Amino acid sequence: MTLALHGGAPVRTAPWPAWPPPLDEAQRELVTTVLDSGQWGATQGGSMCADLAAALARRSGVEHGVTVGNATLGLFAALRGLGVGPGDEVIVPAYTFVASATAVLLAGATPVIADVDPADLHLSVPAAQAALTPRTVAIMPVHLAGSPADMDPLNALAARHGLAVIEDAAQAHGAAYRGRPVGGLGDAGVYSFQASKAMTAGEGGLVVCREEAVHDAVWSVCNLGRQRGGAWYGHPSVGWNLRLTEIQAALLLPWLDRLDQEIDRRNAFCAAVERELAAIPMPAGHDGEGASGQRPVTVVPQPPGTTRDSRHLLMLRLHVPFDRSFLLAALAAEGVPLDGGYPPLGTMAALTGAGARPESCPAAVAAAREVIWVRQSMLMDDPGNAAQIAEALAKVLTS
Repeated sequence: MTLALHGGAPVRTAPWPAWPPPLDEAQRELVTTVLDSGQWGATQGGSMCADLAAALARRSGVEHGVTVGNATLGLFAALRGLGVGPGDEVIVPAYTFVASATAVLLAGATPVIADVDPADLHLSVPAAQAALTPRTVAIMPVHLAGSPADMDPLNALAARHGLAVIEDAAQAHGAAYRGRPVGGLGDAGVYSFQASKAMTAGEGGLVVCREEAVHDAVWSVCNLGRQRGGAWYGHPSVGWNLRLTEIQAALLLPWLDRLDQEIDRRNAFCAAVERELAAIPMPAGHDGEGASGQRPVTVVPQPPGTTRDSRHLLMLRLHVPFDRSFLLAALAAEGVPLDGGYPPLGTMAALTGAGARPESCPAAVAAAREVIWVRQSMLMDDPGNAAQIAEALAKVLTS
């Protein structure tokens, strides 16, 4: 079968679903209400930001929330609100978006880059344990790809050593761990509303927290050092303007009503992909299913304790050698554009040059070599089209 890259017919010619989806009527009405009111900023008397913070906090199983301009700033605000600053170290996983580490640098602390579990690619408890020093004050589990990290052992590790826990839930709106929503499982949790995320206003973020004192400290960081209930021009501590707008909050509030339905849709598509992958044959020259009994392509498994995976991404692991650049180009030509995923944080010269401390991270290095992603917009397609992803992979791998 001739690859589309070499002039053959592509597997798919139809476009994948757009992201974000078109505005629904509830969003259009609420945004229009805000625009007509003239109360566009979060300090002008409107209620959208406060309503969004309260609603997402409730969904996260906690009392408090603060809207922010983006999730990088949200992580920064959570760190500062929990007292993290210069001289401190924060453990972050090696296979995650760069902002998990740069937020720590922004807070003046040192990101310590620890390895991930070799199977599910979330922060490894043994690796985090090994990375502890007397300067460690916090750990930052990341709910990677919408899968909840295995939080109980991470929280137990933090409790033994007196560490704060900041959940990077940027990709995990609606995910749950052992029946509990993510975001409210640590001292603070941070969601993203950037353009690719499950809820989006183009940009934006939100910090949720259980303790009122933490909420007050985060709020102050985001509001120029003001004190809640204090004088407008009173600034008892140093802070910044990190606020979201009322217009963005109006786009996001109605999304909470359809979030679960969209998660169900993505999970159905992912389940269909996994079934289809099981039928891909081993490429010529490989013995059976390999020494491990694996098929050539498998879905990265969910971490222990996963109750609900929000499926921001579907991560696929290839168990045969491949040329990454060629594979991705060939799949794109077949109409199935997959993503190459993250490089390990510890290999980024900008981070190490800024003071980040990488530990040995062989699992993250292997993931960067072997793992590719199906993006969220593709996961919103009809599950009947999941076979096209498997077909394109089989076509390219056996060419």
